[in-house]
Amino acid sequence: MVGQGGSVARLLPIMGVVFIAFLVIGIALPVLPLHVHQGLGLGTFAVGLIAGSQFAVALVSRPWAGRDSDLRGAKRAVVTGLILSAAAGLLYLSSLRFVSAPEISAAILLLGRAVLGAGESFIITGAQTWGMALAGPQNTGRVLAWMGTAMYAAFALGAPVGTTLYEGYGFTAIALVTALLPLATLLLAAPVRGAAPTARVRPSFVRVIAAVWMPGVGLALSSIGFGAMIAFVALLFAARGWTVWPAFTVFAVAFILARVFFGHLADRVGGARVALACVAIEAVGQGLISAAPWSALALVGAALTGAGYSLVYPGFGVEAVRRAPAESRGLATGAYTAFLDLTLGVGSPALGLIGNVAGLGAVFVVSMLVVACAAPIAMRLRNTPALSGAAVAVQGARS
Repeated sequence: MVGQGGSVARLLPIMGVVFIAFLVIGIALPVLPLHVHQGLGLGTFAVGLIAGSQFAVALVSRPWAGRDSDLRGAKRAVVTGLILSAAAGLLYLSSLRFVSAPEISAAILLLGRAVLGAGESFIITGAQTWGMALAGPQNTGRVLAWMGTAMYAAFALGAPVGTTLYEGYGFTAIALVTALLPLATLLLAAPVRGAAPTARVRPSFVRVIAAVWMPGVGLALSSIGFGAMIAFVALLFAARGWTVWPAFTVFAVAFILARVFFGHLADRVGGARVALACVAIEAVGQGLISAAPWSALALVGAALTGAGYSLVYPGFGVEAVRRAPAESRGLATGAYTAFLDLTLGVGSPALGLIGNVAGLGAVFVVSMLVVACAAPIAMRLRNTPALSGAAVAVQGARS
């Protein structure tokens, strides 16, 4: 078995690619809602729709990205994602030419977010599959945790950088970074050793979905808290007169620390057990954000949300990958992560409607309740041992 130090060493170059690539998303997180709401003068439903469009398209493209990783190689999938992300930045720039016509500008921005969603899908699905090929299947939870660490480290750095760029140079700076940074990341990805394709024939999407749907539902329910954070915490903090960017940074730092110190737990004690504990922590964090009368308490809620959600994804993810055929890990990872995209693509606009009717505080109350609904899923998985990949394949052949 590859030890923790050896696993991390093998993953570091790919983590670097993920980190730089996801800076473009992190930089936009705290300022995109402000640009749409204040710069274009559109309501919270438009904020949720534009923020969620990235994840709606990522939902559709996850299986495509997973199949591409399995059949043509994970490195190629990452490169495709970087090119798509750069194209999204060009669309951001185009949207700024129509600021005087907010509906047109928002439509182009919506398209840019959609293209970015496809790029993000290829990058993270390819990177996770790439990492599992290098570190071995016994380190599945560790790979999922460390790739997510790189991603959320980018969010942590991106939040203050994005706020600074937006305040100094407007959304133009965000658009330029989105267009140029993925192209620079291609230079980092080029020398890294690729992984051979794992599938010789087109894998069965139906079989993979049958294997991962239950962990996926758990991920979908728990991810509504993440959706509330990325789309509405900036508006909540701004409405209460608090500085916006610390909410993102505290969330991301807590997320990273939880994965650094506890990222191995899903492999060691079981993904369902880890997910069950962390769902409760995340729900408490969402409740604190909603009820906080001052920013310090809201930041505690952001930290609990980040720490809890940090290990929910690898927790349910270990259960998903262990239930899927071994030769379809890329497709399994993509199909599993699609449940996250489903929540963010549908849940963000839904939370926006709730915000319009009942206020921003109600967004986080609803989020808390939905996150708590993931606990029974984790309990069911804990009591249902996962089959090995070979056993899943045999079952699929018999069915």
